[in-house]
Amino acid sequence: MSENTTVDLLRHGEPVGGRRYRGQLDDPLSDKGWQQMASAVNGQHSWHQIVTSPLRRCREFAASLGEILNIPVQDEERFKEIGFGIWEGRTRDELQNSDPELLTRYFHDPITYRPEGAEDSSDFVKRVTDGWQGLLGNYHGRHVLVVAHAGVIRAVIGHVLEMPVANMFRLQVDNATFSRIRIEEARPPTLVIHNGRL
Repeated sequence: MSENTTVDLLRHGEPVGGRRYRGQLDDPLSDKGWQQMASAVNGQHSWHQIVTSPLRRCREFAASLGEILNIPVQDEERFKEIGFGIWEGRTRDELQNSDPELLTRYFHDPITYRPEGAEDSSDFVKRVTDGWQGLLGNYHGRHVLVVAHAGVIRAVIGHVLEMPVANMFRLQVDNATFSRIRIEEARPPTLVIHNGRL
């Protein structure tokens, strides 16, 4: 078995209800979202293990793919999306209609301007990175697919690249796109692909 570990991070497709600050709301994928995910993994069959957020927009596709590819699927509670508090379920337009500068303030300083009731960004990153370290320990030398959320993928990449938590939202993560991280013995973890196709 290879001593290198490869982790492919796949963001879920479009959920029912379209684009909004969903956080930990448990909406399933839309038909379009299922199509996006099927297209993203088309022809990719080299994974040994799937690890998924337990939220339906990730879990249901991961379970289906695991069955198709005959590989195990493991839920990871720590890979849930960040909780957005009172923003959950609201669209960007709805938030900006109430305060045109609200999102600008948040994107520039998500620690100071987090929504009321939202999960603390530093706590979120710690939760995700604890899950990441557990994954690396459990699947050393394997090729793992993680099906998760934009925030989770930002947190993992930010951890790998040693980015400040406040800079997470500078990473674009589109629906049904991949980021790949390779872990080798001789060097620090490497971001090989981001927000693309395999």
